[in-house]
Amino acid sequence: MRPPGPALKGPWSRSRTIFLAMMSVAAAFGGCAGDGADSVAVGGSTEFPPPQAYAASTVAAVDFVGAEACADCHADQYALWSESTHGRAGGVPGVETMIAPFTGRAIDFADATVIPRIRDDSYEFVVRQDGFDEQVFPVDGVIGRAHMLGGGTQGFISRHVDGTERFLPWDWSGTDESWFCNTGSRTNAGWEPITARMALADCGDWPPLRPIGTVDRFANCQECHGSQILTRLEPGSGYETSYTSLEVNCESCHGPARAHVDAVTATDYAAGAPAAIETLAYLDKDESLDLCFQCHALKDVLREGYLPGESLEAYYALKYPVLGDRPYTVDGRVRTFAYQATHLGSACYLDGPMDCVSCHEPHGQGYWDIDKRPLDDPLDDRQCTSCHASKAVDVEAHTFHPEGSEGSTCVSCHMPYLQHPEVGEGVSFARSDHTIAIPRPVFDADLGIESACAGCHDDQTPLQLQGQVRQWWGEVKPHRPTVEGLTTEFRARNLADAGRLLLHPDVEDPLAQFQGLSRLLAGYLQPDADSLPTPVETDLRTLSNDADLDIRSLAAASLHWSLGDDPETRAFLVSVVEREPEDGLLRDRWVLALGFLGDRAREEGDFDRSLTAYDKALELRPGDPGVLHAIGQTHSRAGAFPLAVDAIRQSLAADARQPLAWVNLGIALTGNGEAAEARRAYEEAIRLNPHEALAHFNLGNFFQQAGRYEEAAASYELAVASDAGLGRAHFELGRTYFRLERFGDALPHARRAVEFSPEHTPSRQMLQELERLAGG
Repeated sequence: MRPPGPALKGPWSRSRTIFLAMMSVAAAFGGCAGDGADSVAVGGSTEFPPPQAYAASTVAAVDFVGAEACADCHADQYALWSESTHGRAGGVPGVETMIAPFTGRAIDFADATVIPRIRDDSYEFVVRQDGFDEQVFPVDGVIGRAHMLGGGTQGFISRHVDGTERFLPWDWSGTDESWFCNTGSRTNAGWEPITARMALADCGDWPPLRPIGTVDRFANCQECHGSQILTRLEPGSGYETSYTSLEVNCESCHGPARAHVDAVTATDYAAGAPAAIETLAYLDKDESLDLCFQCHALKDVLREGYLPGESLEAYYALKYPVLGDRPYTVDGRVRTFAYQATHLGSACYLDGPMDCVSCHEPHGQGYWDIDKRPLDDPLDDRQCTSCHASKAVDVEAHTFHPEGSEGSTCVSCHMPYLQHPEVGEGVSFARSDHTIAIPRPVFDADLGIESACAGCHDDQTPLQLQGQVRQWWGEVKPHRPTVEGLTTEFRARNLADAGRLLLHPDVEDPLAQFQGLSRLLAGYLQPDADSLPTPVETDLRTLSNDADLDIRSLAAASLHWSLGDDPETRAFLVSVVEREPEDGLLRDRWVLALGFLGDRAREEGDFDRSLTAYDKALELRPGDPGVLHAIGQTHSRAGAFPLAVDAIRQSLAADARQPLAWVNLGIALTGNGEAAEARRAYEEAIRLNPHEALAHFNLGNFFQQAGRYEEAAASYELAVASDAGLGRAHFELGRTYFRLERFGDALPHARRAVEFSPEHTPSRQMLQELERLAGG
């Protein structure tokens, strides 16, 4: 077998992809594309102005006091909150928080037994697999209590050796009363009930991988499953995880309250004096929605470390998950997996003032009408008829179903509970459709969505149901122009056609507009074109001045990508930046879009195109360490190792606290024949993060290539201790022990290698040989 090669990790937060190249990196993947890191090439007479400095953070963890500090003065609201889904969202494991059965009854996999039990008043899972030592995972936190009507679950977190608190791979469905796991990243079967036919490694979070808090090293759940969650790398020790609680507390919405508590409890405080906290009563609909979208929306990360009270736009881009993906249908409903930001596709939002608290009472999470009259039933029609009063005059005349029947309720027809497609059908996870759509049986079926009509009348075809809709209601309301354009995009024969269908600068429909822009950029626009069809360029310029930050940034990025070397376009783009009161919010999104294009081109092997995208990103953010790191990645993939070394060193000069950049510098140095320097780079990564598995793994490769097998084994052991799911590290460790004739030590790692990399033929061959030796 050839000696192992390096492991690559991409720096862009969108992808979270770890690239593993276990054999030697090829010296050439194709022609080298030029060094984008040395200089900023400006194709016009006008350069972008220097970026404004980021505004200093105004919120810190010490500014939060917890919900209990609110109870004395706000007793009514506290009482409502404490019994709400937010107030009971999670917590420390105990009788009050735990709904899953920790009875000692085994959860049986095909190759493992997991036992949830209570030992010395502590909750834990015991994992037993043939051929491996028993493992015990203490439950340090509980997430959820199966509150949701369409299917509620409970998850569990456990502290990892690196300081992160990670979700365990098995969850409890309170609705189905069964254990399940998410197989999405392994067998791609969605959420599946655990059976004796399922391998433990079918669970995508085995071994535990996904932490709470936003940390770009791992796929993560951001700050949503608790209050004021922060997960940060502390150089020299690992990660530090902190949170106020695993409930969703008052300050999650109201922001930090320490100054407020100090002010109103001061001896000289007078009623009516400034209370040192902002009221939420006068937010407009978008500001109000953003409070909920902290958690109830897909988001791309711009910066880490968000805390309530800061600008959500400074840390997250809410529409950018659409770029390069299609989580939403053309009319804004859930196509794969999403949250209640689908409300941005509803007519009640687009044509009216509707936000979340129009229907949801914010403290107790009960229901009320638009005039804040409480409603006992979440399906009470008065949520709707308090605005649509005419529909309540003669209910059957509108619904054609008996009044009081299930088919007569507003929610049944316009907000049906739909299973999220990416979850699959194995575990109940239906959520009410917040686009508040009109039932269109044929259109819905074409989108792969069960229409509200088909949910009850499954004995009829979509065409039959559509005929009944037409008979009762006549021709239904036409689609919005944006939705119609997305629906008929397949008819586009060229860029001009695509622009006409996808760009609608004259309407306010932000989610659909962003979808159209995303499709145009990802599917039609080419870098540095000679020209664009005049209507397309005109529409992109108009959208570059749109009121929506995500839209105007993506429109500007589209112009920059396609006409960025044109002096007139460059001058226009400079004016777009100069008009921004805080240009960092625009630039970060613009760079995110260009980074997506660069990453995609690199993965497709088009290194020239990749570097073009990153070069343009550097024009917006000169010297940006993430962009420079990405340039280095592309040069490494192209086999241009001297250029890769130069770019990554520039990245580290801008920010030396990047463990993965040090790992990738070591990889580039190895490719450049500088093994000793590569070792120093890996060791610097380990100094910054002693638990960086890829650094230990690549250092093990260095020692193995040098024939220093004992040191290689020690490094590989540290790699798999930090990331037990790194199958190739188990393989190299098993192979190293084999060379040292430590066959008993090699065997469990060969088994792990096959468990996590079953497609890797050398792992299977090694396991077969070791089992033969053990049997002999």
